[in-house]
Amino acid sequence: EVQLQASGGGLVQPRQSLSLSCTASGFNFGDYAIGWFRQAPGKEREGVSVISARGTSTYYLDSVKGRFTISRDNAKNTVYLQMNNLKPDDTAVYFCATVQSITTSGERITNYRGMDHWGKGTLVTVSS
Repeated sequence: EVQLQASGGGLVQPRQSLSLSCTASGFNFGDYAIGWFRQAPGKEREGVSVISARGTSTYYLDSVKGRFTISRDNAKNTVYLQMNNLKPDDTAVYFCATVQSITTSGERITNYRGMDHWGKGTLVTVSS
């Protein structure tokens, strides 16, 4: 059974940092791109960051570029999202998911699709 579990959310003040983890099981983790997605109250789910299977290519939502960093440790079946300089607009439930297909241009993921398996989310609240 494919399982993904996001953790690490919490309540922080603006400009503080949080590190999220997504731990997976039930599939060949190192064969899949993994993405972080978020959904704020009243808004649609959006892709925040995606990392390729080997970690050589990444995608970032424009609003998080320079503040968030995605990484993975395939030996631990875990993907991380380091979030720095958090803003109130980052408040959302964060999910991780497998990504079936990506298109890359060098180190950049330019397109991604096929989020087949989702984990339960973790709530990030940024508020003073």
